Amino acid sequence: MFHFECPPMPHFIQIGQDTYSIGRKHPGRSSIGVFDLLFVTRGCLYLMEGEHELTLPAGHFGILRPDLEHHTVSPCKEETHFYWLHFQTTGQWHPEPYEKEPLPPEQEPLYSPIEYFSFYLPRSGSVQSLGLTEEQFGELLRLYENPSGNSRWQEQQQFHAILLRLQEDSKEDTAQSSHLQLAEEAALYLRKSYRDPLSYKRMAEELHFHPNYIALCMKRTFGCTPLDYVTQFRIEQAKRLLIHTNDPVGAIAEETGFGSFPYFVRCFHRRTGKTPKQFRLQYRQQH
Repeated sequence: MFHFECPPMPHFIQIGQDTYSIGRKHPGRSSIGVFDLLFVTRGCLYLMEGEHELTLPAGHFGILRPDLEHHTVSPCKEETHFYWLHFQTTGQWHPEPYEKEPLPPEQEPLYSPIEYFSFYLPRSGSVQSLGLTEEQFGELLRLYENPSGNSRWQEQQQFHAILLRLQEDSKEDTAQSSHLQLAEEAALYLRKSYRDPLSYKRMAEELHFHPNYIALCMKRTFGCTPLDYVTQFRIEQAKRLLIHTNDPVGAIAEETGFGSFPYFVRCFHRRTGKTPKQFRLQYRQQH
């Protein structure tokens, strides 16, 4: 499983296709600097990346890392056709499982205009809709080989559609992603209900998991507890209201789920190094 922190989204570089006859091998390479996505439509590829063996029969895909060596374990036993696709990201990415450490308060941005999110891709898997997936790869290849004025834009859109298709089709095959899915569901629940007091019991009933397990999954995925997550989300909503409205600070504390005015001021100062009033004055024009 790969974890991409977005934006930026992974970006498409190039695509091609190849047909191997019986006995042919995929070339061995080391640290090529790009992700190598292989999608087999006929036959089978037998690969090794580091200490991880990767067998890709028809209807399966695999993603090779940009920083490891890979080579063929055994040559093709039948005629094998596959698409290959290179992509990369300028953002953060990690192989799962990954113990993410939260940023210390002094390194957190005071007011971030970008809404960051996580995008997960399985290292390998099968596709449930082989014909449609093959059609998507074929369309991306057509755009790449026949460039036009806006083909680069269309290539990126088609590439992201392929990534989403592979992610959706592989959910049932990837048991190890269960903690990621639960963490994302918990985060969505917390964002929707941030105005209400945090109740671990209510969250457990909503998600049908023990609160301790939910907290463990969020710690592994986001590097923080549910309380830390919802507190930071409340702070971001409070920043927006402090900058864009004239609402009293006490009203903003209540609106963003803090309830207590002193508690809101303490949390805000601990996270940003400023009181809510100081933060508002920093970004509001003085007359």
